[in-house]
Amino acid sequence: GDMLQFQDIRDASADFLEKNLCPGNCLNMLLLSDAHCCERLLELSWRMALANFTLLCKTEDFLRLPKDKLLELVESEDLEVEDETLVYEAVMGWIQYDLPRRHEVLPELLRSVRLALLPEPYLRKQVACEQLVTSHKLGEEIVADAIRCKMKILQNDGLVTGSCARPRKVSQALLLLGGQTFVCDKIYVLDHKTREIIPRADIPSPRKECSACAIGCKVYITGGKGSENGASRDVWVYDTLHDEWAKAAPMLVARFGHGSAELDHCLYVVGGHTAVSGAFPASPSVSLKQVEHYDPQLDKWSLVAPLREGVSNAAVVGAKMKLFVFGGTSANQEKLPKVQCFDPCQNRWTVPASCPQPWRYTAAAVVGSHVIVIGGDTEFSASSAYRFHSDTYQWSKFGDVTAKRISCRAVTSGNRLYVVGGYCGAQRCKTLDCYDPSSDTWSSITTVPYSLIPTAFVSTWKYLSA
Repeated sequence: GDMLQFQDIRDASADFLEKNLCPGNCLNMLLLSDAHCCERLLELSWRMALANFTLLCKTEDFLRLPKDKLLELVESEDLEVEDETLVYEAVMGWIQYDLPRRHEVLPELLRSVRLALLPEPYLRKQVACEQLVTSHKLGEEIVADAIRCKMKILQNDGLVTGSCARPRKVSQALLLLGGQTFVCDKIYVLDHKTREIIPRADIPSPRKECSACAIGCKVYITGGKGSENGASRDVWVYDTLHDEWAKAAPMLVARFGHGSAELDHCLYVVGGHTAVSGAFPASPSVSLKQVEHYDPQLDKWSLVAPLREGVSNAAVVGAKMKLFVFGGTSANQEKLPKVQCFDPCQNRWTVPASCPQPWRYTAAAVVGSHVIVIGGDTEFSASSAYRFHSDTYQWSKFGDVTAKRISCRAVTSGNRLYVVGGYCGAQRCKTLDCYDPSSDTWSSITTVPYSLIPTAFVSTWKYLSA
């Protein structure tokens, strides 16, 4: 149908294949949909392959994959494997399946494996001594570099450096910040095995309307209103590896009700309010335009280009090397129905799209090539969710969420979207819900303890195994 340009026939065929998609045929569907430009079937097949890699990597379909598709799979941040040994053994199995033709691509494939995440004894005794590796000079050098990186990690007590040591997204922990009231005073962790939300650490300086963002293994809590209700410049950093707190350099502008996001291993804080009346940069009633950039390596803040329109209570997220700000409360206290986008290479903000509806108190998180925006402060927006394509700036309806949520929190971890908190009328939303894009389904993970009102939700790297 595609060759004869019968679009309707092709689409009907793609719909039929989507309905019959399963882990057992997803690799063949991946190749088929890619060849015939069936975008939705391609995305569904791709997500199913990432989610079921542990089952697929020993199948005939996997061993017959072309090299470019194999590389795309094993290089993906979204590959759902907690044990990198499985990825290494899958790659070696693929090479051995057709050794005469595939041995020459060994170095390229070894670089796609996070070798420094392998246990040290396995890396030294199994990988470094593997005959296929020792018979290839460049392969030997790549493994030797990985061993040096592994030793540096261990000597620096978990410090991650280099692409061969970067955990995949599935190797993440979900942390909730909040307290019994709207004061954020404690960090909690979700135990994926028991599905319990467990207290992890007390926040040294409790505060309201702060923002939190994770970079690697650390959580950065910025601004907010302290015990005397004044806006704060403070930045507290929680190291999840060592269960330790430290103070970072303070922000340049005291603020609360702002958003924060990570982009290229740096932190950005956006908008909010400040309590300094009649002085730089604004009075408490005006939403800030000021945007700050923080470099964790230098422990230094700097101002970047200001927002086109100042906002507070907006959803802020980093995607495709750009910063996106969805809606929020504008300077004149109205809901701003705009998407503001920051390009750090040009140090410039644009307004590439409007929001489907005026928004504030929404949540946003990146799932694949889309940003999912959920909830809001009206009865209608609280039950809705939308996809925003970060390349084309187009919107599509995502489908209703499991519960109406005003002022909820959302984060992506392990290729899944998690949503928690919020209100529906006078009722608190008590569940932590999960959306799995590979099956296009929602499920309830656990019930939030009554003593916890979530004010932030982040996902951090887990500790690297020795």
